[in-house]
Amino acid sequence: MLLEGQRHTVTVEALASQGQGVARIDGQVVFVKGALPGETCRIVLEHVGHRAAWAGVEAIPAPSPDRVAPDCPYYAQCGGCQTRHMTYEAELAFKAGKVREALTRIGGADPGAVLIHGSAATARYRNKVQFPVAAGPKVGFYRERTHRVVDVADCLLQPEGAGPLAQALRTWMRRWNVPAYDERGHKGLVRHLFLRSARSGVLCCIVANGHSLPREDELVELLRAAEPKLTGISLNGNTRRGNVILGQEYRTLWGEDFLLDELCGLTFRLSVPSFYQVNRPQAEVLYGLAGEFAGLTGGETVLDLYCGTGTIGLTLAKQAGQIIGVEIVPQAVEDAWENARRNGLANVRYLCGDAAQAAAQLAQEGVRPQVAVVDPPRKGLAPDVIDTLLQMSPRRIVYLSCDCATLARDVKALSPAYTLTRAEAVDMFPRTYHVETVCLLTKLKVDKHIEVDLNLSELDVTAAESKATYDELKAYVLNQFGLKVSNLYISQVKRKCGLEVGQSYNPPKSDTSRQPKCPPEKETAIRAALEHFGMI
Repeated sequence: MLLEGQRHTVTVEALASQGQGVARIDGQVVFVKGALPGETCRIVLEHVGHRAAWAGVEAIPAPSPDRVAPDCPYYAQCGGCQTRHMTYEAELAFKAGKVREALTRIGGADPGAVLIHGSAATARYRNKVQFPVAAGPKVGFYRERTHRVVDVADCLLQPEGAGPLAQALRTWMRRWNVPAYDERGHKGLVRHLFLRSARSGVLCCIVANGHSLPREDELVELLRAAEPKLTGISLNGNTRRGNVILGQEYRTLWGEDFLLDELCGLTFRLSVPSFYQVNRPQAEVLYGLAGEFAGLTGGETVLDLYCGTGTIGLTLAKQAGQIIGVEIVPQAVEDAWENARRNGLANVRYLCGDAAQAAAQLAQEGVRPQVAVVDPPRKGLAPDVIDTLLQMSPRRIVYLSCDCATLARDVKALSPAYTLTRAEAVDMFPRTYHVETVCLLTKLKVDKHIEVDLNLSELDVTAAESKATYDELKAYVLNQFGLKVSNLYISQVKRKCGLEVGQSYNPPKSDTSRQPKCPPEKETAIRAALEHFGMI
């Protein structure tokens, strides 16, 4: 039995999706932070769960040839980076393998060898900084798996001006006794230091648990002195509980409330809440691939879901007939319209709203895009967005993703109508476990498939349906999707699939009893399990 504090010697077999080494003790998986494949490590168990344990490294007698000394003094405490202990070549191989593994295991697709495009710069590449602030005052990053802030004087991922601006904020808070926000008690004032940088300058935003700050003029003076490239300072009021960084209200304290940046030959206007890729040179690589995958000939209608400030769609506009962008953040939509005007692109249209609702509106209008470009947040596409895409039935879907697991899940959900044709990775986030992926999904051509009429009464349906028990289905869903599902949910999905259901799921006590309905994401996972076991 494994216990916290125990010491063991293990051999690392592989890397997990978040960069930890994977070892086993008596058959139980142990995730070892900072270990590399092939290394024999002496470890100490830090946390033991029901299905896995987590450990730290005490010693590595024979280091891997891929191991390097971390170049950041905060690496052991800060949760911002995960791969500074390995060579960049090993990091790229890890990320390419991670994408391929997700698309194969979760997505049920065969991407072949995944090409990854490495970043020319692995330091100072981020153009957006989000420093949490805590009592001290501390300005930095959260310690891994916690909300305890590690005070960071200089982060190697951030532009050089970020450190002096963070120090200016600390000085102001100490000088005027300004309290940091305490998320447990929902008290205090300063929550985050938010920075954007571009070729035109730096935009600074203070996120506060309120709508005003004491000694605002003194804060402006200190910030301007710390960074000569500063072009604007704003205050964002976020009085909500929770870990959402930005609130809805902004007030300019000094200068401009936007930046201009150049990308793919176009000029873009960026405000604080606008979505914009954090690594501009790699974004040009990513968008170049997106344009190549889209295969535009000049007359297509392109649906650009989750369009942000319009960057992807506008880079495609000259090769398309019409671009229709959809984005839920009002200020980002304003920026998108301004970006279109600024670049003289008239064949664009933007809708402000939820992606599923806007796509459904376009479907009602009779808009039938030939190409859809989707760049969703980390959680991937909502089930109703997938349904709408299937109804609109574009010939090609270009899917950009910063989370290959949710990408693979969505590839699986779209697989009844689309097949994965190409997949390439772009290292947008060097020295972390994150990786950007762009995939091309092409519509299955009905005329190339054979239709066969089957008489189900002549088949041994019962044998197919009994290939997996409820426990086996639940275990598969938990392992592959990280979701817990009940016998009731499995029974509901089996009924939808036309499968016979036994009595092992606790049926309702009366005809009028109300039962919870299986959520869409769990239904997708259960269907994947049924397919895996050959039951549908």
